[in-house]
Amino acid sequence: MDQHQNAKRNLRIMWFANFFIAGSMTMVLPFISLYIESLGDFSDKYVQYWSGLTFGVTFVTAFLFSPIWGRVGDRFGRKRILIFSAFGMGVSIFLLGFVDSVLELFLLRMFMGIFAGFISMSQAFISTQTPQEIAGRVLGTLQTGSITGTLIGPLLGGVLADSLGYSSTFQWTSIAIFISAFLVILTKEYKIKDKKGTKTNYSRREVIKHIATNPVLLTVMIISIFIQIAHFSIQPILSLYVSDLHGEENLAFYSGIAFSAAGVGNLLMARQWGKIADKIGYTKILVILLIIAAVVYLPGGFVTNFWQLVIIRFILGVAIGGIIPVRVAYIRQEAPIAIQGEVLGYNTSLRFLGNVVGPVMGGIIAGSFGFSAVFVITSGLLLISGLVLLSAMQRHSKAVQHSIERKQA
Repeated sequence: MDQHQNAKRNLRIMWFANFFIAGSMTMVLPFISLYIESLGDFSDKYVQYWSGLTFGVTFVTAFLFSPIWGRVGDRFGRKRILIFSAFGMGVSIFLLGFVDSVLELFLLRMFMGIFAGFISMSQAFISTQTPQEIAGRVLGTLQTGSITGTLIGPLLGGVLADSLGYSSTFQWTSIAIFISAFLVILTKEYKIKDKKGTKTNYSRREVIKHIATNPVLLTVMIISIFIQIAHFSIQPILSLYVSDLHGEENLAFYSGIAFSAAGVGNLLMARQWGKIADKIGYTKILVILLIIAAVVYLPGGFVTNFWQLVIIRFILGVAIGGIIPVRVAYIRQEAPIAIQGEVLGYNTSLRFLGNVVGPVMGGIIAGSFGFSAVFVITSGLLLISGLVLLSAMQRHSKAVQHSIERKQA
């Protein structure tokens, strides 16, 4: 089997692995706050506060470990890290079904962060097997696997939680994650060859210097924090917002619909945004998507019924769906093959930092000023991110043009 056939086979396998991982992780998202409510007699403010902390703490440990796993993957292979990550997450989620207190839930979510980052590592795994000129399309295709899982996961999780209870849902979720680990075992790891004379070994200091001396790349990585803050600020309290709009009846199921609406938009456009970005430039598309997302997010805080929220989240998904594959394709363009895992690891770490701040910030703002304020601030962060990237591109236009010419060479 030649490299082209291996690449296609690996892409198909990782598509399904990402499908199971994303589906499993999002199965539990709609009812984290409801699960906390079931652990005791707590006030709404307490539940909102601990929903943010419990949701975000996973990303604290993930923030610390992502660059480490990226560097280990560059040196010893990403396949082993992917298998390790999936098994670790599977065990962690299985144990979540047996907690008796909010503190135990908090500590287990913290432990789970050590193994987080499967989808980001899978992007690095496929990226290093993909020619630059089709990176956006291929990574967009891979992204549809996790998007499809994200689409189905909340709905299935809501149905399971309503019918079987939270503990059984965690157990079924862990089984799906173990399936992903076995799927990765079937892949064949390799990297496409760099041009002759390209350096193959970099110290950590050299990797950081490579990022720091590329101002547009550095900007893309830094705004990853703010994109994630914006995206995750509403996640842990969305079910509470749905409760305000729709009522308590079948709440987990309707929360799942609200989560999944964004997934439908993601699914429709992720691959298309990747193809468009391959042709006209990754950073240009990132700016467009960020501004669209900012405009769409704002009215979400002023809806008067559940279905208005669903429509807004669908349109938001159309824009958000392109951001991840386009961003990874841009890093693929700017980072040598030998250090792509570590560079993507730093980017993932910055994203996880945003994932930490976003839920906590969202919970505090919602508890203090109401749900509408979260949407307003989120919209502002996305708009600022788009304008900052546009400004960096204009100030360093020669570097941007050089990157495009190098890609086309």
